[in-house]
Amino acid sequence: MCGIVGIVGKGPVNQSLYDALLVLQHRGQDAAGIVTCEGGRLHLRKDNGLARDVFRTSHMIQLRGDMGVGHVRYPTAGASSSAEAQPFYVNSPYGIVLAHNGNLTNADALKRDLFVDDLRHLNTDSDSEVLLNIFAHELQSQGKLNIEEEDVFQAVAGVHRRCRGGYAAVAMIPGFGVLGFRDPHGIRPLVYGYRETADGHEYMIASESVALDTSGFKLIGDVAPGEAVLITLDGRLHTHQCAAEPVLSPCLFEFVYFARPDSIIDNISVHKARSRMGKKLATKIKREWGDHDIDVVIPVPDTSRTAALQLANHLGVPYAEGFIKNRYIARTFIMPGQKVRKKSVRQKLNAIDLEFRRKNVLLVDDSIVRGTTSQQIIQMARDAGANRVYLASAAPPVRYPNVYGIDMPAASELIASGRSEAEICAELGADGLIFQDLEDLIDAVQKKGKSHVERFDTSVFDGNYVTGDVTPEYLRALEANRNDGAKEQRSARSESVIDLHNSV
Repeated sequence: MCGIVGIVGKGPVNQSLYDALLVLQHRGQDAAGIVTCEGGRLHLRKDNGLARDVFRTSHMIQLRGDMGVGHVRYPTAGASSSAEAQPFYVNSPYGIVLAHNGNLTNADALKRDLFVDDLRHLNTDSDSEVLLNIFAHELQSQGKLNIEEEDVFQAVAGVHRRCRGGYAAVAMIPGFGVLGFRDPHGIRPLVYGYRETADGHEYMIASESVALDTSGFKLIGDVAPGEAVLITLDGRLHTHQCAAEPVLSPCLFEFVYFARPDSIIDNISVHKARSRMGKKLATKIKREWGDHDIDVVIPVPDTSRTAALQLANHLGVPYAEGFIKNRYIARTFIMPGQKVRKKSVRQKLNAIDLEFRRKNVLLVDDSIVRGTTSQQIIQMARDAGANRVYLASAAPPVRYPNVYGIDMPAASELIASGRSEAEICAELGADGLIFQDLEDLIDAVQKKGKSHVERFDTSVFDGNYVTGDVTPEYLRALEANRNDGAKEQRSARSESVIDLHNSV
């Protein structure tokens, strides 16, 4: 999962790009990068780390220009590597910069095609570089020295014909403009908006609407599935549907966990969706645990707060903040490597004993993925003096790997894979466990009558992959490549290379 942003302005855009990356930081904490364009010259700064650490005053001064793109990354495929920090650049044709959020499910086949047919070289293992080169080749095939809007849209149409999976991207063409496009299923989010200046309109394309809000841009809307949005240097906005049969199917997990609550995705308020999740879960508890002995509802910060508060209100049970979060620790879900995740939980949270002592506690979390965090939090509640510890998940059991850009690829590492709910409860060490029903989750997010979304990508819950190209063989290969053991091996190799470089 990553955060992307592109801006065409009437003056320097470096500060606005940086501000957008700060509010998109929750989407990736491994690396950050910005490329700006000044006339025909590109200026780049990218490195591993948080945006606030990657960009210093000296870097910002060098990022001159009135258009640019930015990216925050976490590594879907594993270990951190500054070589895979984005945005990526290719010099032919025209010089193109691209930042990408998502995952291409046919990346291996595309790599072969790029080498054998398109005669292009790839320098990293990132599928984002694959996407960039596919777009560059399709644009180059137009065979023009000076391109027009239609040429760009034809290139995006070529990307849609060749690429499979979930992808949202922003691309910048020096001397021409900034482009945003979204896969034909709209799995990953992308929005765009404008702000008025004395010199005319400035435009931003970003992963979430909160990036627009904080910089004073007004939301125009979501980039539709298969659509391309192009802002040219003269300040004109162009949109075009580039896919043959687009079907909006956004990722349901965006609303459960990833997106900020103050964002609006596909015309759905993330905050309101999570509020409805809490109400739905309370209804299920009343139905299945009618004689419950819950004394207090406590959220696992931060994402579950909205759902937990509504759950407590509808159960008629007191709500309390029982955990204090260290805000300087990264989100454990998006940390590469199980050892790092295990170590970080105790560093991230500390229990307030008075809220747990001699009480039957219902902990509410947004979801349960690997179960590592849940196990430790349940034990923390017991250590703080709780009599009984129950756990409620605002999402259904996560039983299947995600292939569209979320780091839950190995089914064997998902605690719900191959286990019943009773077995999951025993594994976690809880006194009781309840999950949201998938139908209720869909209804909570969809809010029929108010949303135009007719279906979601629910693959992590039910194994139904909306792109229709995910085979058992693909999943087996993905698990072998992306389980924690494989990640640790790649990390060790990466560290060895760094040590060798430093010793030379």
